[in-house]
Parts: sequence; C-alpha cells; structure tokens
Amino acid sequence: MKSTSTYHKFLIVIIIAIIIYSTFLLIFDFNKIYDKISEFNIFYLPLILGIVFASWLVLFVRWSILLKNLHISIPIKSNLIIFLASFSLSATPGQLGELIKSKLLKDKFDVPVSKTAPLVFVERFYDLIGAIVVSIFGIWYLENGFIIIGVMTSFLIFIFYILRSKYFFDKISKILYNIKFIRNKLGDFSNTFGVINPSIKGKLLATCSLLSISYWFLIGCAAYLVLASFNVHEIQLLNMISIYSSSLIIGAISFIPGGVGITEGSIAGLLTLGGIELSVALVLGIMIRIFTLWFGVGIGFIFLKLSGGLAKT
Repeated sequence: MKSTSTYHKFLIVIIIAIIIYSTFLLIFDFNKIYDKISEFNIFYLPLILGIVFASWLVLFVRWSILLKNLHISIPIKSNLIIFLASFSLSATPGQLGELIKSKLLKDKFDVPVSKTAPLVFVERFYDLIGAIVVSIFGIWYLENGFIIIGVMTSFLIFIFYILRSKYFFDKISKILYNIKFIRNKLGDFSNTFGVINPSIKGKLLATCSLLSISYWFLIGCAAYLVLASFNVHEIQLLNMISIYSSSLIIGAISFIPGGVGITEGSIAGLLTLGGIELSVALVLGIMIRIFTLWFGVGIGFIFLKLSGGLAKT
C-alpha cells in the first residue's frame, strides 16, 4: 500500500531530524540550552499559531486560484482538507512530497494527475518569487547581501524563461523524465507545458506573486514572534523575515528532505550576525522550524487521515 510506504519513508525523515537536532544541542552547554527553552513565554503561542494558520490560508487561496485557472472545480471543504493533507509530506526535497495533492484529487474526484501535478512546481516557482522579494527588504542586514539576491534573481529569471519557452521546457522535461521519482509522480509529461505556461502569466502571475509575498511576510512574522517569545529583541522584523526566507531557499537548494539541518543552521548563522550567541541561535532556529515546518507536518497527517488517505494499489 502506497500510504504505508509513505509513512515509513517519512518516519525515517523524522528520525534523521531528531538525530540532527540532538547533535546540534549536545554540542553546546545543555544547562544553558535548557534555561533558554524554559524562558519561552506561553503568551506568544496563540499569536504564533494564528499567524502560521493565516499563512496557510494565503497559500490555499493561491492553490484554489491556480485550480480555477485550469477550470478544475473542487468543493471548498474537500479542497482545503486535501491541501492541508499535503503538508504531511512538506519535509521532502523541494517539498515535492506535496504532489500527494494530485494523487488525492485523482482518488477523490478523478482529476488527472497530469493536470494538477505540474501546479506543485508552479507553487515552488511562486514561493521563490515571494522569498526573493521579501528578502530584499532586509538584505542590507547581510554583508554582500545584494550579490546573493542578484544571484537568486538571475536564477528566478532563468527558471521563468524555461517555463515560458516550449523549446527549452521540452528539453528540460526530457531530462527530468529520466529521473524515476519524478516520472513516477508526474507520469505523462505531454501536457505539462500546457498546465504551467498559463499559470505563470498575466494577472494570474501578479496575483499569485502578491499572495506568495504575503505568505512569506506572515511566516516571517511568526518566526519573529518566536524570537520575541524567548525575549530576544536584537533582530528587527524585516531582518527576521529576510533571514527566514533566505534560509529556506538555502535549505531547498540543498535538496535535503525539508532542508533539515541546513535551514536551521542557516537561521542560526544569520542570527549570530545580529549579536545572538550561537548556542541560543541554534535553539531559536530549531524552535522556529518546529512552529513553521513540523507543526504543519503534524496537522497534515491529521488531515490526511480525515481525507481517507491514499487509495490502496
């Protein structure tokens, strides 16, 4: 059964994450780390979770708009359950595990996987747009930050050109088709360009880009509140938003499942530039990820169960 295999694979990811987090924390003074964790102000918890939920709703609106653009109509309740269920596999390389949305739409509403799976790649494209834009607001925080943003922007333009050019898209598709994981998830590539191209142009491009920017701003605010909950005020809001988005990009580029270890380390490293002690910065990095990644993963498994799970094959 595919769902059982999915759970087993994800259990491995969770075990790896625990090992990495434990290693991070054991390197430093345990007492100091315990003291810092005990400083968490519970007052901030509903604020953090509320903003995280709000950021998810922004992404859901974007997903719904992308489906509507392809004339795919799903009852809003069922669509929301499927959307949240996909969070169960967020901690996968490049979040490609969210392709589970397409499988669920196929199982529940007989929507062809080939018509919705490409939208997951469209979502990652819009995520990149939003991350780069919000990073610019706080990029002066980093030495040579504009060089980093310049490189990421150039990469974004390159991706956009490929997605809009059928010639180059077909060339890249042939390469990707040779990757077993992607071929198994997407199946027939023949209609992929016909799905992606109309999803990244005109008013839709502007609307989804704005929603993506809103998402990164919200989730960055949640990360900032995590710092505030530990009485850490050395980092300004825009700087924290930039730190979080930049670290997520680095984690995604690593293609390590969930960017585990890489993202947390990047957050910690950037926080130290703001004068925060490294051991404290690592605790903050891990706590931020618990709220912005692992909380969503837990919610995702709950909604995956509510959706009925994946069909047996």
